[in-house]
Amino acid sequence: MTIRRATLADEPVLRELWEEFEREVPAPPGFGETWEEAWSDLSRHVRAGFAAIAEDEEGAVGYVFVAEPEKNRAHLTDAYVRPRARRTGVLRALVAEVVSGLAEQGVTHVSLDVLTASADARAAWERLGFTEVMKVMLTDVESLQTRLEPVDAAPSFGSVHVQSDDERAVERIVRRFLPRVRAPSRTIVTPARNGWIAVYNNRVDEDRDAQRRLAGELSDGLGVAVAFALERGEVVRFLLFERGRMVDEYLSVPEYYGPMPTVDALALAANPTLVARLTGAAPAQVRAVARTARSQEELPPARELLGQIAALMGIERAEHGFAEAAALPGAQELA
Repeated sequence: MTIRRATLADEPVLRELWEEFEREVPAPPGFGETWEEAWSDLSRHVRAGFAAIAEDEEGAVGYVFVAEPEKNRAHLTDAYVRPRARRTGVLRALVAEVVSGLAEQGVTHVSLDVLTASADARAAWERLGFTEVMKVMLTDVESLQTRLEPVDAAPSFGSVHVQSDDERAVERIVRRFLPRVRAPSRTIVTPARNGWIAVYNNRVDEDRDAQRRLAGELSDGLGVAVAFALERGEVVRFLLFERGRMVDEYLSVPEYYGPMPTVDALALAANPTLVARLTGAAPAQVRAVARTARSQEELPPARELLGQIAALMGIERAEHGFAEAAALPGAQELA
């Protein structure tokens, strides 16, 4: 096997190899080019001395091209080895040839692009120490335009449930809280059921921060409170408070609003031990029902899921917002 620097006189055989590669690994839509287009770049690499070709007794078997370094990085633009010469060390030898001397030129890193679908190619480069640092993502224009069309999100709503039978104490705390809500609002307090009093507020339906503050004040005065929310009609959230402090937060699809570190996503799973201690729910049922997922399609319909989780805690009617609560038996709007 001979490894040598390529010259412009090698264009015919380089083209033959390049066209073999294009047939074996077609370019993704929008990335294809003709040989003439490719050669306008590759010939510059050849002139600069950053191209190598491998030959055996039957002829050329592979090539590697590297673009002229920019700052401290060189980019390996093209590489191909014919099937008959694969797994014989040809790729390693070609790369060794073109990268020799780069360090003396101040180059500290070498990069390359590889198709996600090319598992063998990715494995080969990984064995040489290359690691993924970014992804190029692709979609077709028609699909993109469809997804960019405005979508009317379903309305969000929320409620707060406090572990108490003292309706007067609940009303007193709510009345003290309402003047601090940014806009005029209406509030409904329902009679205690299963040891829980529910509070619905039309501002709370829209404002998670207001809901959080109301739940915190009710918990500070009365012990345990749970704030439930159905957000955009698709995801369920609950906040669990004890003595005014939030001790647990659950979001059915942790990355619904965007990617987040794994540790933060895990923190949005329900804590069965806390939920059991503060609400009486069975830990095994909390684990089974209050699950998290990567998408809402992997879970029951959001309103249904909200009702199931609330039922574990002995809470009824959590799957209602202010408008629906007004029709509930015993519902009383604060004057």
